[in-house]
Amino acid sequence: MLDIKPQDQLEESQAYQNVYDADAAVVGIYGKFMGLADRYVVLNELRADLLDCTPNANEALRQISTHSVTENNPYASPKPFYELILNCNDVLEHFQVMVKEKRMTEAEFSQRYSDIGALRTFLYLQLGIHFGEIPYVTSSLKSVDEVKNAGNYPKLSFNTLLDSLINFSERLPFKDVYPSGTNLNITVDGYQTQKFYVNKKVILGDLYLWKGNYQKSAEYYRQVMETGTQGVVDGRYYSFYKVGWDSDGTLDHYISYSRAGDASTLVYNSQWRVMFDQDYGSKGLDREWVWVLPFDSKFKPDNSLVKLFSPIGGDYLVRPSQEVYDLWDGETQRAAQGGSIPYDARKLLSTMNIGGQPVAMKYLYNYLNYATATPTNPLVKNGKWFLFRQTQLHMRFAEAANRAGRYRLAWGLWNSGIAGAYPAPTSDVTNYHNTLSDSYPYNFDARNSGSSGVPYYRADWYRNIGIRARANLVDVAVPAADSLNTIENGLIKETALENAFEGTRWADLLRVAIRRNDPAFIADKVYNKLLKSGVSSGSAAQARAKLMNRDWYLPFKW
Repeated sequence: MLDIKPQDQLEESQAYQNVYDADAAVVGIYGKFMGLADRYVVLNELRADLLDCTPNANEALRQISTHSVTENNPYASPKPFYELILNCNDVLEHFQVMVKEKRMTEAEFSQRYSDIGALRTFLYLQLGIHFGEIPYVTSSLKSVDEVKNAGNYPKLSFNTLLDSLINFSERLPFKDVYPSGTNLNITVDGYQTQKFYVNKKVILGDLYLWKGNYQKSAEYYRQVMETGTQGVVDGRYYSFYKVGWDSDGTLDHYISYSRAGDASTLVYNSQWRVMFDQDYGSKGLDREWVWVLPFDSKFKPDNSLVKLFSPIGGDYLVRPSQEVYDLWDGETQRAAQGGSIPYDARKLLSTMNIGGQPVAMKYLYNYLNYATATPTNPLVKNGKWFLFRQTQLHMRFAEAANRAGRYRLAWGLWNSGIAGAYPAPTSDVTNYHNTLSDSYPYNFDARNSGSSGVPYYRADWYRNIGIRARANLVDVAVPAADSLNTIENGLIKETALENAFEGTRWADLLRVAIRRNDPAFIADKVYNKLLKSGVSSGSAAQARAKLMNRDWYLPFKW
């Protein structure tokens, strides 16, 4: 009588019967992954220099910001990551049984196994970035607390972990996105699902970039950059993940003005800002974002990022730092009609002042109206978790290319595009606008002869404009004697200006600090943020001393 089966959940023996069960497992993993969104942003941004605490922040957040984390800090617990990793391990093991017992095809297995495997790799990379030495567990366990058994699961150094992640990820049988028409690349409740899933080639590019294998890193990034270079030759072919202009102005995501040179006419209702509130399936979102997940009030989990960032309907726990405002204010826009504007307009499109309080807006544009700074419906807290976009892709490719000695190419992708880095003195561009004499993946063809040029060229990369040109900023001059470090410094800074608050900053600073064996690269930036935030000089100095001592990692405690 007491052996009653539950009515609202499956027993293990009833699950994993067919490919639809496998798809449910994949979607379930991503649903649980979204519960890490606020933790991901806090660890990757608040530990660095672009995000700061508000007076509403609790002690746990202040510890993260000041690098004074205690062992019981909930944001510093690795347990939520490992809970999801063990879920991934369980799913991967069941997928292997399913294909062996012919409950799904080899092709179905390859796609789904590779997806969950790549997501697990992403989670482990995050753990390595924030905790340094960690256990690498690839089997399912009855309890997440078993991970604490150091005898069975010894900790790997970050560098050794990278080797293990590369070896596993290279063996994944499927590295492309889900093909159109397959079960997991469809439209559900208005959401086109293709962007939901981790990009395996981006993950491999990141792993090799951390490892210092710049050739392999650049190869994987280049493959993603040319995702659209196939099929019909149209706007998508020339601009998809290429930071390229399009004949439809709403797709360009430029910084633009309705009257050139008039700062009061900055365009808000289209162009650069709208990439953060565009609908799934729209061309603009499709061409900008590589990986982005939706929060929808109709489904769990709740939007933790509204709680984190918003002063309306949220707890307003974090805010843009004074340091990031100073970075934006240190830029100059390109001259138009005889004048130039002395700041980076991305400041005005990434933040707002609401009730006298500075607010990081990127995660809030689907909740707060950009014109009124109020919610259309206070109870509908929709939004997005931004994980990777084309500007990160270009900056990281440029980082790898720069380290591989391709300084000019890296400069072009960062500033005025490939053609801008290799200008032609006449209308004959045959031997210009390109790097075709170089080997793959550094051989780009951006030749554009114009409407009257002879010979006539419209090469695959002719619409590439560069990150700073798209943002309407002047080019950065690079002294020839120190091209590598100057360009690398510029790339890391530009990613801050462009991708602030999106979860890139701590990893960017840490990667360069490790590569150069230069703890000041990270310590000085955090120190400056803390001083400007009003933290006592003693606390700021303690944080700097800790980072200068290469104490970069959180305590690994349950």
